[in-house]
Amino acid sequence: MITREGKGDSGVLPRGQMHLKRLVIALILVPLLFLYVMYLPPEYFLFLLTFFSTLGMAEFYAMSRINAALKYAAIACGAAIMFVFFMAKGFFVHVLVLSVLVLAGLRLVIQRNPGAAVADVSAAAFGLLYIPGLLVFQLDLVKAGPQWIVLLYASVWAADSMAFYVGTHLGRRKLYPEISPNKTVEGAAGSVVGGILGAALIKAVIHQELSFGHMIITGAVIGIATVVGDLVESMFKRDAGIKDSGSIVPGHGGVLDKMDGVTFAGPAFYFLCLALGLI
Repeated sequence: MITREGKGDSGVLPRGQMHLKRLVIALILVPLLFLYVMYLPPEYFLFLLTFFSTLGMAEFYAMSRINAALKYAAIACGAAIMFVFFMAKGFFVHVLVLSVLVLAGLRLVIQRNPGAAVADVSAAAFGLLYIPGLLVFQLDLVKAGPQWIVLLYASVWAADSMAFYVGTHLGRRKLYPEISPNKTVEGAAGSVVGGILGAALIKAVIHQELSFGHMIITGAVIGIATVVGDLVESMFKRDAGIKDSGSIVPGHGGVLDKMDGVTFAGPAFYFLCLALGLI
């Protein structure tokens, strides 16, 4: 993700091949996402987001090494949380609490050994907050207008891409070597610039009503949140002793590796929009 030289933290792919794969995938996925979000009802975005949330949760629980039954129950709870938030938001907290109770009760039943029980239930419950719990804010954004989702993802993609290229070619000072040795201060600054450029592009194309000041603020906040989200996922991967959350996305690692920035950028952007009175 941000400020990586080579393939993520693993350095498996040569730099030129890594750049080419990133470009090809972006050229395919970005227009498809634009068309999907802009021309289909919000319900379709719910299905898409739930699908990727499910994949991300599967990767996170694989990192956490929890029991398979607990893993699949948590993934089912995560999908329920997404649908309840979209269709009956008033029951969101109820379903979240009920999900934690179900997971704790299930751990009690499936494994008599109390050892690591707190770790198992905590990992399962945290996965609900970390992935569907953070992604649900995008459902409110898409209801406010598909242009907000396009702005969010365009800014995150631009922030991530700018951080990658700036960090690769200009990065000198380490940002947080204990968590991610290849990320640099220059790459983080590139993420902020990229977020602003992404917001500027969407403002010019489909979001002319967004003021220049709001464009700068939203782009910068998304750029900063993308860096934080990336570092948080890197922290979890380093704790698990792995370099990528998976390998489902060619040249990019796992689904969670691609979602890490937007998991934090989505809520940050949503609350900023509320504070600025944009939605």
